[in-house]
Formats: sequence, C-alpha cells, structure tokens
Amino acid sequence: MNDTRHSDLRLQEIENRVGEIWNRVLKVPAGMRDATFFELNGESIAAVRIVTWIEEELGVFVDVGDIFEEDPTLAQFTRTVVAKASSPSSR
Repeated sequence: MNDTRHSDLRLQEIENRVGEIWNRVLKVPAGMRDATFFELNGESIAAVRIVTWIEEELGVFVDVGDIFEEDPTLAQFTRTVVAKASSPSSR
C-alpha cells in the first residue's frame, strides 16, 4: 500500500473514531448532528472525556481548550483533530 493510501485510510479512521467518541460522550440526539459542543449541553467533564479518549484511542493530543474556546460542531472539531494528527509534534 502506498503512503498516500495509508494516510487516507488513517484520516478516515480518525474521522470515524472522533465521531463515535463525540456521539458517545455527548449523547447527540437525532436532528442535532450539526449542533455545537455547548448546544449539546457539553460540560467540562465531557470535554475532558472526549480529549482523553481521542488521545488513548488515536494517539492524537487535543487540548480541552480546542473545545471550550472554539465551541465546535462535530465537523469543525474533527478537522481540528485531523490537522493535529497530521502534525508530527502532536503524536
């Protein structure tokens, strides 16, 4: 498998896992897929759980501030995690 294909598969895995973690922690109701962290009643413990599971399961360091300061949707947060995963300093 060439490096580009491997990289694409890794990014797809990251996107899928981030979505699973986000939905598991925030218990996203139907019809609220595009809601922000705070619109989903996210609290500090939820943010800590999300970033901890991402680090444990994907090996990508994400700061809790990435959630609290940006109040992202899942799509926005996923882009942040993918960008950090692509950066050698975040692993």
